[in-house]
Amino acid sequence: MAMTLITTNSHSGDADATSSFTSSIDSTYKLYIFKFIDIHPQTDGGALQFQTNVAGQSGYNETITSSYFQTNHHEDDDPAELAYATGGDQAQGTAFQEIIAYIGNGADESGAGTLWLFNPSNTTYVKHWYSECESYGAADQAITSFGAGYFNVTGAIDEVQFKMSTGNLNGTIKMYGVG
Repeated sequence: MAMTLITTNSHSGDADATSSFTSSIDSTYKLYIFKFIDIHPQTDGGALQFQTNVAGQSGYNETITSSYFQTNHHEDDDPAELAYATGGDQAQGTAFQEIIAYIGNGADESGAGTLWLFNPSNTTYVKHWYSECESYGAADQAITSFGAGYFNVTGAIDEVQFKMSTGNLNGTIKMYGVG
């Protein structure tokens, strides 16, 4: 399957609070992939989050059920762990969903990764998604974050928004269609 680049959102200078994709999410593709490149928070320890809107809706507050876990490995080798992150999941919640955890804001710290959104234009089934991301954490550690879940909506999703848990964001987010 070929990936087609649809949109690139670039953010620099700590000026952007959100990164929104408000067009081109439609029935053209059954899979949309978002790539995060050098995501850098204004505030140390920020987390990249996302939410969606169903067509005709506003507020980025669709209902999510998700699970979330992380691997952590500190530079001094203590601790090195795999952990279920209860604060990163939702049970029929409407908050923004965390996908890259605890990104440092130092000059050499950033996050990167991928989010897959399946068949967002379908009006019969819920909308599944999963993410795999990596960050250089604020406490000098490598953090790999894994998230998955679904939007408990049958309406077509046509907007996706990303933001930091605190402060503004820098970096690039690319949206691809696969089909």
